[in-house]
Formats: sequence, C-alpha cells, structure tokens
Amino acid sequence: MNEFDTIKNFFSWSETGTGLEKSVGDDCAILNVNNDTSIVTSMDTLVEGIHFTKDTKPEDIAYKALAVNLSDIAAMGANPRFFTLSLTVPEINPSWLQKFSESLKALSNSFNVRLIGGDTTKGPLNVSISIFGEVKKGLALQRSGAMAGDLIFISGDLGDAALAYKGLKVNDITLLRLNRPSPRIELGQRLTPVATSCIDISDGLYQDLGHILSMSRVGCEIDLEKLPMSNDVKDYVDSSSNWCIPFAGGDDYELCFTAPKSMRNKVDDISSELNLPLTCIGEITKDIKFTVKGGLVEECYSYKHF
Repeated sequence: MNEFDTIKNFFSWSETGTGLEKSVGDDCAILNVNNDTSIVTSMDTLVEGIHFTKDTKPEDIAYKALAVNLSDIAAMGANPRFFTLSLTVPEINPSWLQKFSESLKALSNSFNVRLIGGDTTKGPLNVSISIFGEVKKGLALQRSGAMAGDLIFISGDLGDAALAYKGLKVNDITLLRLNRPSPRIELGQRLTPVATSCIDISDGLYQDLGHILSMSRVGCEIDLEKLPMSNDVKDYVDSSSNWCIPFAGGDDYELCFTAPKSMRNKVDDISSELNLPLTCIGEITKDIKFTVKGGLVEECYSYKHF
C-alpha cells in the first residue's frame, strides 16, 4: 500500500458541506468563508534522511520547508497569507536555530506570508508547516478540470533537483534547485482565468500529471523531447538515454497545468510577461491512458514514501 492508497483508504472520510468546497485529494483544501473569498490550506513535512541529508544547511532546510508549501498555494492560484511551524529537533542549538530562523523569515517576508504560531518539541529532526492562502471564490485552480483537447504545459525546467538528490550531477545550480525551489506564486495567480487544471510537481511529472488525469478522468499524450530541461539534464539524458530524471525525478516544484488551445496565445503572453518559460509538452486525450512518445520510460518510477 503506497502513500496515496493510505490516504484514500484511511483519511478520506471528509465530505464537502457547508463552507467546505474541496477536502482531501488536491494540493490544498478549499474553505469558503464568505460570498467573495475562499481560504486554501495545505501542510507539508520535511524529514531528515528523506527530504534532506544530515549535512544540509539549516538555512536551506528552512527555505525549502516554506517554499514547498508556497508551491501548493501557487498550484491553487492563491495568495499566501499565514503559516504555522511545527519544529522537532534533537537538541537546542542556538546557532543552528538562528540560521534556520533568519532564512525562514527572509522567505516569508519576500512573499508577505506571516508566521502565526506552531509547536516545538524534542526528537529526530523534522519540519512541518501548515499554510493558508486566499483566492476569489470559484477561481481556485484544481486537479479535476482538464478536458480532452487541452494542452499540457510545464513551467521552468525539469530534472535538476533529481540530479542533485541522486548524486548524478552535483553543482551550484542543481543543488540550488534541490534546496531552494522557486514557488510560482505569481504564475498560479495569472493562470486562474486561463488554466483548466493545475498541480505542482513534487513527486515527478509522471506521478503528478497522473493525479490530474485521475481526478479529471482523462488521458494524455506527451512528447519527451519537448520536456523543458537545463543543459545539465540534457547532457545526462543524451549520455545515458535515460529519461527518468526529467520524467519522474521529482523535487522540481514547477507547475504543470492544462489550458484550452484557444488560450495558447494568452499562455505565451504570461510567459513573456513573467520572463518564465511555459512549455507545451502534449495534449489531454479522451482515451484514459498515459501515452508517452520520444523515448522509453517503462522503468521510470516517481517517488513514493511507501
């Protein structure tokens, strides 16, 4: 039983009801607080030995812990507002905590999201953050809106973080992508009138695009040769003929979204205005299967906790 089966079988009893538009199963839950505004909320946990190594700098741990939560907010097209922090540490180390705190504060200030509480306890190092954002009612992006004929887009590049995580190419660029992903908050907000579905790529394109397909009850056809990749990732793929790093590597925290063909020019405009590549990699299909052309991916598996 994997992570998603566990959630489905044991923790999906919440149903929509008064004030609850979306519960378990998306990047965030959606709560309707009034006629104009919805609150979106999510939580992520980073554990030493799983999400970062023992020698990872405290400032990088803090940055990533908040950034991955901001990425969930971005995937909903929302504006981040508040977060809480649960920090478990083996001991009180003032120097470590100072670096952690300064980095967390700097990133929170850059996105104008405020720490409002949390918990601190003793134990193996792990960091949990719950985040809250807001979006106009009815405009939150979800995984369930993709339709046959929609185009599939990816922001930025794929694969750099996985190269560093797996030790295949460790340099300043790949480590930066692994330890300090860029939450695409502004992009998500710009996509609310354009995209039909959206998700952030945390576990790999294969798995996360698969969530859109499952929730939307559609299929897709993508072309591996159209995947956006840095020179490091291209060199790896060319030398190894292995597409698993960009296709299923994970830790990208880019947005994968779908949009009607009629919105192609609008997507291009957003890309130009944000100076952020938005690459079309394929199309949504009626046939409910994940079709890949341009290379072999039979042995590619996205990250699973269990």
